[in-house]
Amino acid sequence: MNKGVKVTIIGGVFAVMVGGAGYGAFNIVSALNGDGGSGTEVKTGPPDADEVKETSEKFFADWEKGSAAAAARFTDNDAAAQTLLTSYAEDAHITGVRITPGTAQGTTVPFTVKAKVSYEGKSAPLSYKSSLKVVRGITTGRALVDWKPSVVHPELRADQDSLVTGSSSTPPIEAVDRDGKVLTKDKYPSLGPILDALREKYGAKVGGSPGVELYVRHGADGAPDTSLLTLSKGRAGKLQTTISAGAQAAAEKAVTQYDNSSVVAVKPSTGEVLAVANHRDDGWNAAFEGKVAPGSTWKIVTAAMLIDNGVTSMNGPAPCPPDAIWQGQTFHNLKNMQPNENATLANSFMRSCNTAFIKLIDEKPLTDDSLTAEAQNKFGLGRNNWKTGITSQDGSVPAVSGPDRAAGAIGQGQVTMNPLNMASVTATAITGTFRQPYLVSPKLDGRELATAEGLRSSTVAQLKQMMRMTATQAPGTATGIMRGLAGDDIGAKTGSAEVDGNATSNSWFTGFRNDVAAAAMTEQGGHGVDAAGPIVRAVLVAGD
Repeated sequence: MNKGVKVTIIGGVFAVMVGGAGYGAFNIVSALNGDGGSGTEVKTGPPDADEVKETSEKFFADWEKGSAAAAARFTDNDAAAQTLLTSYAEDAHITGVRITPGTAQGTTVPFTVKAKVSYEGKSAPLSYKSSLKVVRGITTGRALVDWKPSVVHPELRADQDSLVTGSSSTPPIEAVDRDGKVLTKDKYPSLGPILDALREKYGAKVGGSPGVELYVRHGADGAPDTSLLTLSKGRAGKLQTTISAGAQAAAEKAVTQYDNSSVVAVKPSTGEVLAVANHRDDGWNAAFEGKVAPGSTWKIVTAAMLIDNGVTSMNGPAPCPPDAIWQGQTFHNLKNMQPNENATLANSFMRSCNTAFIKLIDEKPLTDDSLTAEAQNKFGLGRNNWKTGITSQDGSVPAVSGPDRAAGAIGQGQVTMNPLNMASVTATAITGTFRQPYLVSPKLDGRELATAEGLRSSTVAQLKQMMRMTATQAPGTATGIMRGLAGDDIGAKTGSAEVDGNATSNSWFTGFRNDVAAAAMTEQGGHGVDAAGPIVRAVLVAGD
């Protein structure tokens, strides 16, 4: 992004980690010099309040003075700390630093930084909040700042990240929604990383000119730079997106109610993305880039496979026994689900009976690759060819045998999706046509959208009706969430996905209301109706 500005990237730093706390070069040297060595009792346990106060104050004082080496000696990784604190002054051109600590919460100290950024005769005030944690050095027993790049600035999330001030390599953009309303990070916070990605890709294509900025240069995975402060405005080019400001506002508000949540809404008749929101500390666009098991929302695709291959139909048999054994592995239903040996596919779909779907995947003509073929050919998934306008994943449905084939039928095993994918699944299921979702019109850069065969009209009619029944009729699992929307054409599918090592499953929900389809996922959110369901409902209520 910067032209002619010295950049220091933090990476490859020598650090030793022992147990839960690390120590860097200072601790190693101190140990060799006898600090805390033989004859001296080494303190153990968490630092007390006095140690937290003293260590943080000394660290802040040296940081304010611009003494990078001195400040770094109060951290548990002084090599990395000195590199970044030096870059803070030399590459980011930040001066006049004043740090105001807040009230410590145990060993964590929140603080506010006020400073000035100056570059080539231009300057602007800088203010932001961060926090640090004080830990005990394992070898020396000293109280030390637990070093992380985010101590210096919360947008520094990885060791390779750095702060830079200079001329931007890409012009700014004025992103607008489908009706011309301006989309900003301030008004729609979770759009921040997405707007950065759009600027990186389209800034030079929409007629703007670069300015001078303080920004985060992300050193990993080609992530776009994050602009933090503008010293001199460039000329912004206008970029039209498919976002609906109303749906986006609802999505932003809804995801903040649940940690680690993501949601996407699309317009089934066109494939346009109406909203995308994430509530995550890491700023990652999990809504577009996630790769996790979709749980029982995936039964939409499995049901389509069963219908398309003549195994059963909406009103055909799909018995729901208490358990199902597939090649030595036993699968169960959710607790308190009553078995029903006379269930139809619609009934098992509405109740989200796992065993019904697993029992049916052994029927002819189904094979190990039948689910893969259905996902790829009918729903456009798993081919790694979606071109949404920014980085995205289009799911993975590998052909597998053994227990993973059975698990895949209920959205577990090796099947991975994200909310963008599942919103698209619902859109395809209710229209019969796969329209690859996109955030920016392909006319802007000439990219080709992915295509697929789509579904037969008879399959669409059955899928849509089963989703309607799930949302409006007992014993449908989505009736509670979708209640009150019955005047419109609505449908839904709930899901929960078990993840190894987590006591609580991920919550999934996908649904439609007229010409809007949405899907959400909340990590460790429980059942689909517990967290993801309320998020989807809020977005569907907002409409397009």
